[in-house]
Amino acid sequence: MFSDEDKSQIAAHGIGLDVIDQQINHFINGFPYLQIQKAATVGDGIIRVSDSEATQLATHFDNQASTLDLLKFIPASGAATRMFKALFEFKDKGKIDKSITEFGERLHDFAFFNDLKAVMSANGQDVDAENAQIAADYLLTVKGLDYGNLPKGLLQFHSYPDGTRTPAEEHLVEGAKYANAGGKVKIHFTVSPEHRSRFTDLIEAVKNKYQARFGIVYNISFSEQKPATDTISVNLGNSPFRNTDGSLLFRPAGHGALLANLNDQDADVVFLKNIDNVVPEKLSEITYTYKKVLAALMLQVRQQLFDFQTRIENNETTSSLIADVEIFFEKTLCTLPPVGFDGLTGDEKLAYFKQKLDRPVRACGMVKNVGEPGGGPFWAVNADGTTSLQVVESAQVDMSNLAQKTLFEQATHFNPVDVVCSLRGYKGKKFDLMQFRDMNTGFVTQKSKDGKDLKAQELPGLWNGSMADWNTIFVEVPLSTFNPVKTVNDLLRAEHQG
Repeated sequence: MFSDEDKSQIAAHGIGLDVIDQQINHFINGFPYLQIQKAATVGDGIIRVSDSEATQLATHFDNQASTLDLLKFIPASGAATRMFKALFEFKDKGKIDKSITEFGERLHDFAFFNDLKAVMSANGQDVDAENAQIAADYLLTVKGLDYGNLPKGLLQFHSYPDGTRTPAEEHLVEGAKYANAGGKVKIHFTVSPEHRSRFTDLIEAVKNKYQARFGIVYNISFSEQKPATDTISVNLGNSPFRNTDGSLLFRPAGHGALLANLNDQDADVVFLKNIDNVVPEKLSEITYTYKKVLAALMLQVRQQLFDFQTRIENNETTSSLIADVEIFFEKTLCTLPPVGFDGLTGDEKLAYFKQKLDRPVRACGMVKNVGEPGGGPFWAVNADGTTSLQVVESAQVDMSNLAQKTLFEQATHFNPVDVVCSLRGYKGKKFDLMQFRDMNTGFVTQKSKDGKDLKAQELPGLWNGSMADWNTIFVEVPLSTFNPVKTVNDLLRAEHQG
């Protein structure tokens, strides 16, 4: 199937031929569906804390933050192109809908308005006099602000009395508020290679201002998606897709590819959040509180895992230990052993729990389902027969199975990419995160290139399949902590106008 030139190209990507074979097998046979048992709901898989409990947990986290290694991890490489889909159609085809009308009528309310006005003025255009189609052209293309080709993290989102802020800057502020370990704030952005220099220039230009304001020191790092995480593309008949020059086509494999970037980090507490889910600072207090709530609960669970591992290390192998661990997994981690577990010997049960205890731990924020797309919280059956909490995307469920479809539609919450996790285990052991993913939870999508249809493959999602074998708790967080910017007009919502 592959020539020597193909094999050289594959090797240059850092991908093994066995991995390519596995990917092609997934194209041919598809991915198995995940078997969901029921939706996780408040009191049955989702933890709800009262306002007073939230305050106590946040204070508890604050009291120990200086002793911990904290990190804020932000996927920031995604292009903003989809934000401007309607504007592109308006600019190129004159297609008008309600969003275009709102864009034109409220142009002055966007944080980027002054920059747009300046660049148009420099080109002899008056933003107030010209029509919205011309303004869209200058906003989206290289003749103006070029927003249609930039990542979201570099766009001006919010207005302040002293200027504007990009999402990247808002994350610097957030980091100072809840990822502050005794005055040290570590933040890691995953960025695309072509925009890395613009991110670094932006951070260098603004970080001293925030360091002085908050009395902190930032340690800010960047990484790019690794070529070894790219996946091969195939024709509709599952043979390798080739570019016009005959070379193989590899494509970035979705946010699941960023597991490799996360795996390169090391911290007690990692706050994982998307780049576009930010609001002006004066509306962020509840976000700060619930980030600390998630961290405090995650650390409580981690300590319980460590306590059990200490008991095992001290050669406690009593039936009471096994019973305690079994109750902890069932009641706290919502993890049920496979069928036949009760028939195992004490040593066999202990071996099972030793493996389950020695895994990364995460707390996933869940907001009430208001119709937004995203993974939902479910009890699901894993490959080893264990039932546990999983973040499940619709593509992982057999929607042709009425019972499974009905269960999926019963979800009361969804995950807004709000995860707090630990990369360290017992006695500071650094986990290899690649060992805890479920490779059978990838996705196959249909794309096109050079006018030809193709099939592409995404790796297991960063917060679902890539973390499928983690110890997990779900925690309800307020809907007000979820304010993503999916379209440019989302910036006109009250939450982003401040």
